[in-house]
Amino acid sequence: MIRRLAIVGIGLLGGSVAKAARAHGLAAEIVGIGRDATRLEAARRDGALDRVTTDLAAGVKDAELLVLAPPVRVIAAMLEDVAGVCGPETIVTDVGSTKAAIVRTAERLRRTRPLRFVGSHPMAGSEKSGYGEARADLFRGATVVVTPTESSDPTAVKTVSELWERLGAGRIVTLDPDAHDRAAAAISHLPHLVAMALVDAVDRFEPSALDIAARGFRDTTRIAASDPVMWEEIFLANREALGGSLVVFREALAELERLVAAGDSAGVRAAIARIKARREALR
Repeated sequence: MIRRLAIVGIGLLGGSVAKAARAHGLAAEIVGIGRDATRLEAARRDGALDRVTTDLAAGVKDAELLVLAPPVRVIAAMLEDVAGVCGPETIVTDVGSTKAAIVRTAERLRRTRPLRFVGSHPMAGSEKSGYGEARADLFRGATVVVTPTESSDPTAVKTVSELWERLGAGRIVTLDPDAHDRAAAAISHLPHLVAMALVDAVDRFEPSALDIAARGFRDTTRIAASDPVMWEEIFLANREALGGSLVVFREALAELERLVAAGDSAGVRAAIARIKARREALR
């Protein structure tokens, strides 16, 4: 059992870490750290947290494991403060959906002080945000990407991987931070941007059509209802990889557009069949 688990940022992901850790009995004490004590109190009142504080140093004191769950830009910015207050035995991970900038910052800090940081990213979430949406089963069966480097402490890597397994993850994948960001751009950031563009396109082309939108459109665009602040930060933090994925997306869209415009029945059918087979092959 973890004697003390500290979590910075008690929103959807941080709150779900707390609830899952509580449900699985992983920690003797769970400490929530944030900027607004009033918001933290909701998690303390319902039993997800044992103690709350707005003081980072007080919150991480004697913590065996620290999970950073604020927005991605905040994680990189706060790592220097984290390195200054964490004890040498504290293992630190995060839940950010971009990894390269965060890991580079941790690597730079590790050259001059002890920082047992291992990046991670649970591929789980919701278009909704905030502690009110947190769930103990959010990570059940999820894939979690862990992004160690050559200088990472092997014990810390093992501990972080085991944490996610014990929180319910179905699969742990190890990736280089840059490879993670390219993959996340392709299967998460690009789909969010495309879903948002699709809603906007319908609104521009035939806004009244939204009145008759049924399950197909609603399922396809569900993630377009995601938090604007969070996704602005993600898009900009991963803009290089997202830009590359957008180039290829435009090529794929243009190919389908050409086939439809040409009235190429066989070509349209073949493209749909190829894409259908690829989608059905997903595990």
